[in-house]
Amino acid sequence: MIPPLSPTVRRLKRIAPLQLGKMMACLYGMMGLIAVPFFFLMSMATANLPAQQRGIFAIMGVGFAIAAPFFYAAMGFVVGLIGAALYNLLAKWIGGIEVEVE
Repeated sequence: MIPPLSPTVRRLKRIAPLQLGKMMACLYGMMGLIAVPFFFLMSMATANLPAQQRGIFAIMGVGFAIAAPFFYAAMGFVVGLIGAALYNLLAKWIGGIEVEVE
């Protein structure tokens, strides 16, 4: 019989900024896709507006629906880069996050 493994504490000392930036860009881009149906609904709601106002708001709604995932992804990449750089700086001063693994 194999004895059970005892938990080991490990410390996360560094995060690769570019890798975290790519991961966050993908995650935020997928979250941006969640906003797309709402922008389309808002552009469809413009059907009740007068004809002069309807066009610009419908175009803006569709434009936001197309741009939202890309904007979210770009912001996720930037936030990931900055977050990893700040984590690495702070981890040097105060240590990293401790994780218990088996």
